[in-house]
Amino acid sequence: MVVGTNVEKLVDQLEYIVHTAKGLEARFAAELELVRPDYYSSARNLIHYLALRHIDIRELQEQLARMGLSSLGRAERNVMASVGAVQKVLGRILTGQSYDLDEEQRNFELSDQMQKMHIEDILGAAPNDRDVRIMVTLPAEAADEYRFVYDLISSGMNIARINCAHDDEDCWLRMIENVRRAKSETGCGCQIVMDIAGTKLRTGNLRPGPGVVRIRPRHDSLGRVVAPRRVHFVAEGTPLSSQKSAVIPVPQECIDKAEAGDIIRFVDTRGKHRKLVVVRKDENGLHLNCHKTAFIGTGTELKLVRPGQGEKDSLKVGRLPSIEEPILLKKDDTLILHRDGTLGERAAIGAEGTVIRPAHIACKQPEAFRFISPGDPIHFNDGKIEGTVESVSQERLRVRITRAKKSGSRLRGDKGINFPKSDIQRGALTEADKTNLRFIAGHADAVCLSFVREPADIVALLEELKKYPANHPGIVAKIETVKGFNDLPRLLLATMRHYPAAVMIARGDLAVEAGWERLAEIQEEILWMCEAARLPVIWATAVLDRETRNGRPSQAEITDAAMSQRADCVMLNKGPYILAAIEMLANILRRMQGHQYKKTPKLRKLSISEM
Repeated sequence: MVVGTNVEKLVDQLEYIVHTAKGLEARFAAELELVRPDYYSSARNLIHYLALRHIDIRELQEQLARMGLSSLGRAERNVMASVGAVQKVLGRILTGQSYDLDEEQRNFELSDQMQKMHIEDILGAAPNDRDVRIMVTLPAEAADEYRFVYDLISSGMNIARINCAHDDEDCWLRMIENVRRAKSETGCGCQIVMDIAGTKLRTGNLRPGPGVVRIRPRHDSLGRVVAPRRVHFVAEGTPLSSQKSAVIPVPQECIDKAEAGDIIRFVDTRGKHRKLVVVRKDENGLHLNCHKTAFIGTGTELKLVRPGQGEKDSLKVGRLPSIEEPILLKKDDTLILHRDGTLGERAAIGAEGTVIRPAHIACKQPEAFRFISPGDPIHFNDGKIEGTVESVSQERLRVRITRAKKSGSRLRGDKGINFPKSDIQRGALTEADKTNLRFIAGHADAVCLSFVREPADIVALLEELKKYPANHPGIVAKIETVKGFNDLPRLLLATMRHYPAAVMIARGDLAVEAGWERLAEIQEEILWMCEAARLPVIWATAVLDRETRNGRPSQAEITDAAMSQRADCVMLNKGPYILAAIEMLANILRRMQGHQYKKTPKLRKLSISEM
């Protein structure tokens, strides 16, 4: 008998967990019957984990740890094998008999193999040098700049994410073609995941501003130019593929006269003297390199200069697509959120600084207005701007801004809107989502569903996918609402009706909906539940955000990136320093996998232990 420990009591507590697990299996029998056969044992393990966490076992853990036994703190992957192993040891302690754990060991090995298979079937094979994949949201330029996509994959991108809230099918198809070509040429695997908006609320479009294109070379993490930005001069009248691409309409005579090696000099819209170098000319126009950031607007005067011969011609840029002028909001400003599709615009300010008309912008899903009441909080753009609803009418909401940058925060079109205290009830899929699914089913490896709130949302997605039986993309359930988190076990069981599947912790909206102070706790619980279900997890939103946008990460971002190694995939958002961010994240993940797998620390040899 072990001194100071009531072994019989420990045995009884473990038996209670087993008894509870059997009861929960009966309670969830209907849901278990609906999961795919590939997931049946994983779904049962999830139910067993719920039984384990049904009571507070901290005292039991302490007693087991004092005896040198498993404290069940890492039992997620195979709950019954973990509990059974401890039961067997305690039973032999009571009887004095010998024992073996061969059966439990086989169960652990089987669950590990199963989890690895589930991960690879939706996220692709792991790269040679690390276990965790890197997902990157593709910007619009990925449609037209093949070399950029090649560099993304070469730097370590394993999954390309296309957000269907932006661009169009033609643009998405060019992105996909570039990814597939780069996969073939690099020999690196790269899955394609497409994201549908679901029930996410978004701001409407803004009144267009002047026609301007920003040309920005690629920089490394120190701000140095590592590659020029490619600019494409086309003849006026040629359709422009994207207002974000560096495509400039010019008179046909400019293209006819120019030769490789010529220089285009100009003063940009800020008054900066800049130049472009003609790299080549073909039937599609001129291809030029830009080595410094420049802004070119409609009517910008260009001078064609040939080295050694001087100026050859002077001309003007043709009409460029208008750019969006964001609304600038400060604390205590008023913002009108309206139902109709009127283009949003900044506040109109009088000569004496008084507000003649407050800023206004549309909500793309105004049917949500009927669930809103005065006093409800409202957040924009992942909580970067906060406000309170002052009044509600059938046509509009009047919002008082309560939190923004001191210098003012910018609100653009197509940005997220959250009402964290409001129970907004909407269908799982919009008509736009259903239209996009037709394209996604034929081109993507998986589809992400945003703002999942209840199992019925997953079921609605699966029903829609049945329309395309020839294709079988995986599904990714994005957890970003309190309602979705509170119903997580049933959401996971619904997700397991389809194979393959995964879960994304969409931390941006989740933090806004649940409260920033709860995010760390919630993401931990999601990780535990998904490991018990053996479902792959994608860790998303704001990973190395400053590094991606500014080329210099914060200390907290480095720690967050290191913690993300506990997931199966980490998502980076687009930004000018994305290549440097991929390389930094890959390096952090490689280092951390020697120290941690999921919740389990790995005790490799430490160099500092050599005294």
